[in-house]
Amino acid sequence: MINNEQRLSIIQNLIDSGVEIPCFDGVIIEPDATIGKGTVIMPGTVIMGDVKIGTECVIGPNSYIVNSTIGNGTRLNNTQVYDSQIGNGVTAGPFVHVRPNCKIADNVHIGNFVEVKNSTVDVGSKLPHLLYVGDSDVGKDVNFGCGCVTVNYDGMNKSRTTVKDGAFIGCNTNLVAPVTVGENAFTAAGSTITEDVPDNSLAVARSRQTVKEDWVNVKKPYKRQHTK
Repeated sequence: MINNEQRLSIIQNLIDSGVEIPCFDGVIIEPDATIGKGTVIMPGTVIMGDVKIGTECVIGPNSYIVNSTIGNGTRLNNTQVYDSQIGNGVTAGPFVHVRPNCKIADNVHIGNFVEVKNSTVDVGSKLPHLLYVGDSDVGKDVNFGCGCVTVNYDGMNKSRTTVKDGAFIGCNTNLVAPVTVGENAFTAAGSTITEDVPDNSLAVARSRQTVKEDWVNVKKPYKRQHTK
């Protein structure tokens, strides 16, 4: 770990080369990092090891980048990236965790509270919020709804999930690996998908809704009972 004198020297050298660091608070950048002109490093950002960041990016606030490559024009807000590649024009955060061995292609959007692990995500796909995508290969222009999970571990083995180009994964879908969702296929919200979904198909894997009329009046749930 560098000391404060080294930290300030590195920051000054980067500023002299065209990097913008408007506030030095909490900014730690190790000497092996290279950062392109016009990139802004926000407070609380830590850059460790062999990191390459392109031009015109915004990194931070409060981001942590280790041994990774970041393309041009990418914005990482409250994002942690380890041993991975992130392309051009990517937006991520806040509160995103990119674990090792990920390859995120150009113009991907990763929203708040998302974890990606050992996965590829192709151009233009959207992982908006509250997701876990692990051991997966996600195609182009895929959209994940809120609360989806790739179920990659059965207690003994880890298996991969494939989501092909143009697929739409409905909210709260569980994709139980190994499984493939075909091109332009849809999964209905709340489904647990255990079998491959063909191209251009809709998969619905949930129980039908049952409504028991007058149940409250008959059962008188505890919260409806009057206490003395």
